[in-house]
Amino acid sequence: MRGYTGDKEAYLKRLRRIEGQIRGLQRMVENDEYCIDVLTQIAAATKALQAVSLGLMDEHLKHCVAEAIAEGGAAAEEKVREASEAIARLVRS
Repeated sequence: MRGYTGDKEAYLKRLRRIEGQIRGLQRMVENDEYCIDVLTQIAAATKALQAVSLGLMDEHLKHCVAEAIAEGGAAAEEKVREASEAIARLVRS
């Protein structure tokens, strides 16, 4: 079971809303909307994706990493490494 399983429907709902934002962006470009308006909507969609990312990272740390640390050994080291790499990717994006 994944750490986010309990909130899966909420995550899916948020991702569907973001998908709608992206479709709206496509329509804005198709309709030659003002570039600043398009950029504003891109920033909103990006922020929404970042919020989902942070929520998933929080769940991963609370569930997957904490469980691996409790078990100890190489699995714990691997989970911590994975989390660190994921955080680095999020920071760079």
